[in-house]
Amino acid sequence: MGDEGQRIERKYLWIALPFSLLIFFRQEVAAQIRYSIPEEVKEGSVVGNVAKDLGLDFSTLVERRFRIVSGPKDAFLQVNQNNGALYVHKKIDREEMCNGNNICLINLKIAADNPLELHYIAVEVTDINDHSPVFPEKHQHFEIGEQTALGTRFRVQAARDPDVGVNSVRSYRLSRNQNFEIDVRDSDEDKIPFLVLRKPLDRENNSKHNLVLTAFDGGNPPRSGTLNITVNVLDSNDNRPVFSQDTYSVTIQENVPKGTVVIKLNASDLDEGTNGAIDYSFVRNLKRKVYDLFDLDHVSGEISVKGEVDFEDTDVYKLDVQAADRGQPPLSAECRVIIKVLDVNDNKPELEITSLSNLVPEDTKPGTIVSLISVTDKDSGLNGKVVCKLTDDVPFELKPSIQDNMFSLVTKHNLDREERDAFEIKVTATDLGEHPLSSFKTLTVQISDVNDNSPEFPQKNMELYIMENNAPGASIFLISASDKDLNENAALAYQIIRNDDAQKDTGYFLNINSETGVIHALKSFDFESVKSFQFHVLATDSGSPPLSSNVTVNVFILDQNDNVPVILYPVSSNGSAEGVEEIPRNVNAGHLVTKVRAYDADIGYNGWLLFSLQEVSDHTLFGLDRYTGQIRTLRSFTETDEAQHKLVILVKDNGNVSLSATATVMIKVVEPKEAFAASDVTNAVKDEEDNDVTFYLIITLGSVSVLFVVSIVVLIVMQCSKSTDYSSKYLQDANYDGTLCHSIQYRSGDKRYMLVGPRMSIGSTITPGSNRNTLVIPDRRSRASGEGNGLNSCPCNSP
Repeated sequence: MGDEGQRIERKYLWIALPFSLLIFFRQEVAAQIRYSIPEEVKEGSVVGNVAKDLGLDFSTLVERRFRIVSGPKDAFLQVNQNNGALYVHKKIDREEMCNGNNICLINLKIAADNPLELHYIAVEVTDINDHSPVFPEKHQHFEIGEQTALGTRFRVQAARDPDVGVNSVRSYRLSRNQNFEIDVRDSDEDKIPFLVLRKPLDRENNSKHNLVLTAFDGGNPPRSGTLNITVNVLDSNDNRPVFSQDTYSVTIQENVPKGTVVIKLNASDLDEGTNGAIDYSFVRNLKRKVYDLFDLDHVSGEISVKGEVDFEDTDVYKLDVQAADRGQPPLSAECRVIIKVLDVNDNKPELEITSLSNLVPEDTKPGTIVSLISVTDKDSGLNGKVVCKLTDDVPFELKPSIQDNMFSLVTKHNLDREERDAFEIKVTATDLGEHPLSSFKTLTVQISDVNDNSPEFPQKNMELYIMENNAPGASIFLISASDKDLNENAALAYQIIRNDDAQKDTGYFLNINSETGVIHALKSFDFESVKSFQFHVLATDSGSPPLSSNVTVNVFILDQNDNVPVILYPVSSNGSAEGVEEIPRNVNAGHLVTKVRAYDADIGYNGWLLFSLQEVSDHTLFGLDRYTGQIRTLRSFTETDEAQHKLVILVKDNGNVSLSATATVMIKVVEPKEAFAASDVTNAVKDEEDNDVTFYLIITLGSVSVLFVVSIVVLIVMQCSKSTDYSSKYLQDANYDGTLCHSIQYRSGDKRYMLVGPRMSIGSTITPGSNRNTLVIPDRRSRASGEGNGLNSCPCNSP
């Protein structure tokens, strides 16, 4: 940056070194570095490399927003984010900025983010000799009596130099003469010159002396200013006024009303007449502010307030007062009045809030710094001590800093955006004065969303009821989940969880819209094949990382009346529902002729069958039980009755739209002798076969019972293995056959016995004329007649 900047950096390196060591050994507190630069340096001059002294990585300064967050209103200094150098942004005039203070400091707060670091930098501006001593007036006149005693001192107006230290006024030199010399008295930080009479004056020899007083500062090279002094020699007044004390000290409070008397001075003069009359006045070399704030009564010597006294502006005023008599020449005396201003609590605390971020993530850990709060109070002592507090209902707290009236706003416990997404934080600062003053600022903290909530379904298990024979591709269900998060964290996608085995997983028959959750059936369901199944739907949000949850959907297929009753008996050899029955003519009323057996694959009312006679040759001869399908004689036969009768039986279910089937039974009436002959032959063979039939019936019924028990156990195991427990409110047990129970029939046409039932296994179907649901038992007897007898295992077609 230039030779001058490098020279300055080397010159003041010893100042920054101790504070750099402080950073090394005290890393747990905010570091403080002090630099020193002279005033009036060129813009762009480097003060020091803050990043290097703090041990920061240069490559991360821009990313971490390395910056000055607090300093003077005029941005005299700036920091370079590329190399971490602190440089002069605007030329600094020390006298203008610090108003003559011995120590001139620029206090800076430098912050870096991620992680947050706050460093306090002090830059001392040193003085250079850029001002010459200046006297308040170019000329000063003295009237000295010729009888004035040797050694008499006459105060000369002091020169003022805005520079400080060695560059301020250091010495005075009086032009060569025979009667006077200059004497300098140190008063606090000022050097006050006095004109001292060393040789008696002779008015007749020389009535006027012209002297030149030169003031020099201590700069290198020194600067100077001159004052022309004119001494008029008069006949002397031999007594000068005398103050009761050389220095007066008085205390007043700031903001005292105008006109308040501060002190009354008293000087006496032993002379009489005009030589003893005293006039009071301020000396001419006081600061301009003294003349603006205080008034001196030249007759009474009372000093009163005429302006606004502000402790924060100046806490001590030093007034030099002169008492002069009216003699010729007049004699004078000086005294100093020191006015100390007491502070009153008249300034409210001022809050400065530096927010590190507009948004605070809801997963922010407790103790994370959100904002920096700086409080200033121009008062002093307890009036300038400040305490801060927050509103009670916020999850934040204030942590004090190493510096007074500095606080950090940190999170107190975990945040939850879903519970509250913003906080209005009222920061109140109150001083500790006797009459405390307070001020407040409101800070808005927005809580940003993170993906911390999984999708939620309204229920863990859902039930879906679908009527069978649904249209493939039509929507059957809408599933919806909710997510308490926002934006992409709440954007949900749905999918069906599928097993590896596509044949066993009924979820492959379904499709779901990933965005809307609408479920479509890809096939038409058949209640007689599948009565219920379940699938799982997974909802996943779009957060990072994504969160998901699933729900189990239990699907129940509802039955429709879509199956026509199937006639199981009578069935002819060609598959038609026709049969022939022979009965003796001498049977009595109530004789069981035969029983029509039918089956409906539907359940409930759709599978409840009723029997009725659609066509009969003689209504008085035969009757049909509408629930069991049994055909019985209503009376005995007569000689006039026909030998053959045709009955057409209508079998229909009880669905909303009934479905039906018909069976034809031909009944032949034979003479008793023929019936008995046939019966003898049949009984002979039947006695032989009864034992075999009974044996096979026992085996068959035992097998069926074992299969039934195994089926029940398997169903219980399957139900227990499901993720959720549910029950159907509509469906009946899968082995319930609705109307028809198992029966054993002998089919004369095929010469075999059959175990006939509505379903031999879950989901089986029956086709008229087929042997799909029959257990075949070979016929071991010779055919004696063409009739078929049925042995029922249980009552059938009961409601």
